[in-house]
Amino acid sequence: MHIDRVEIKDVSLPETMKRSMARQAEADRERRARVINADAELQASKKLSEAAKEMSAQPAALQLRLLQTVVAVAAEKNSTLVLPFPVELLRFLERAANQQPPLAESPAGAAAGPPAQAPAETAARPDDRG
Repeated sequence: MHIDRVEIKDVSLPETMKRSMARQAEADRERRARVINADAELQASKKLSEAAKEMSAQPAALQLRLLQTVVAVAAEKNSTLVLPFPVELLRFLERAANQQPPLAESPAGAAAGPPAQAPAETAARPDDRG
């Protein structure tokens, strides 16, 4: 005797077995979803770490990123925008102000600077010849 094929036409499982199989399948799907989410979090943390290293090389980069975030939030047409003002931004602005004092405030800088070029430029314009 030789058997070629076995075919199952109808299988009846007890309800408890069906529920048990469904719980097992749901637990497996939930486990896979958690693994996928954890992997995504790991990848995101690595990218954020790389971005932090890049931004630490240029102090203005963090401030520009903050301003980009403000623009993105403001574009959502919210009526209220709560903006934390980091102390680092104040320090950055203070350093920038100390590095480039305005010429009008320092009399020595105004006297030592090159003479104004405005009269020569106005005489050189062809439309003023009349």
